[in-house]
Parts: sequence; structure tokens; C-alpha cells
Amino acid sequence: MQPAPGGTGAEAEIPQTLVIACGALAREILALRERNGWSHLKLTCLPAELHNRPERIPQQVRELIQRHRPHFAAIFVAYADCGTGGLLDRVLEEEGVERLPGAHCYQFFAGQQDFDRLAEQEPGSFYLTDFLARHFERLVIGSLKLDRYPELMPQIFGHYRRLVYLSQTRDPALRQAAEQAAARLGLAFEHIHTGYGELEGSLHVQSLRRIANP
Repeated sequence: MQPAPGGTGAEAEIPQTLVIACGALAREILALRERNGWSHLKLTCLPAELHNRPERIPQQVRELIQRHRPHFAAIFVAYADCGTGGLLDRVLEEEGVERLPGAHCYQFFAGQQDFDRLAEQEPGSFYLTDFLARHFERLVIGSLKLDRYPELMPQIFGHYRRLVYLSQTRDPALRQAAEQAAARLGLAFEHIHTGYGELEGSLHVQSLRRIANP
């Protein structure tokens, strides 16, 4: 998804911010932009599948920052650490760009305190968001090759005890998909509606900064 630099009329009066996001957050960011009227926030995404190769995320984020910096007043990165082991933060510090809080999307959707409580309550928890519930077969079963080698299921998921679905929207079809995923993995099911969590607050801060500092 490519950004559209520039703008006309009232939109052009507000400096535009580019949001570089994980593809797993595209739907949520676009929904928040529409709901809040943040037309000056533009979006470009890297493939969600990069979470299977997190070591590639920092360099690809850097390339997008450097490519688009001349065209935007500000850039914000809609990634958490996402398994990069601090390497993404190193890149962002060098580039002077902020990112979403936390270690992963589960944490900023649930909020740090609530996520810490969930993790302490049951360390053996496997988490789904709306995106992962929607694409469970492709991104979990397919990427781990469990459709071809189901005998690997106990080795990969044997230490998990429950599946926690952190929902952003109240979609009965997605809840059902998450319940089916839990059954597929042989895990207890728990559903917590988080809404957009700290994703909305972080984007709101970026929006206010652009409006207040044209």
C-alpha cells in the first residue's frame, strides 16, 4: 500500500505524516484514520510475513524511511519491537523516528499492564489478534507447515495451555474463527475485547503534533 504525497485544499494545510506499518495493522490504521478524520496520515506497509523473519524488519524500515523522508513532514513507525531484539530501535534512533510502544502488537493492543497480567496468569498463552484470526490457516498453520506435518503439533504447541483472542472489533465471524483455531491447537479459549488499545493513542499523538506544528 503506497502513500499519496501532497494534497489539495484544507488537507494540504496540515503537514502530512507517513505511517510505516506492519501489514498486520493496515486495516486497523485505516479504520482509525477514517473514524478520526486523520486525512493527513498516509500509510505504507511492509508484509506481515516479515514476522517470520524479524531480522529483516529493521533494514526494510530504514529503507522506507530514507526513501520517503523528502516527501513528508514527519514519519512514524507502526511496529513494536516485533522480535528484532532491539535492532529496530537502533535504526529508529539513528533515523530520528518514533515507533509504537511495547514488545509486540499483543502488548500495545491489550495495554502493558493488562498484558503483563495475562502473561503472569498463564505463561503458556498463545495470542491472536483480528488479523491473525482472519489469516490463521495461512500465517500459523501454513507457515509452520502443520498442514503437511501435523505430527509436529505437539512439539510446537505442547507447552501452550490456552489461546487468548485479543479482538479489535466485535465480529462474530472472527470470534468463531479464533475459537476454531483454539480447538485446532487443542487449547483452552479466552476472548478479551481490547479495541485498538495504545495504537489509537499513539496515532492520535502523532496527529496532534502535525496539527499543532504546521
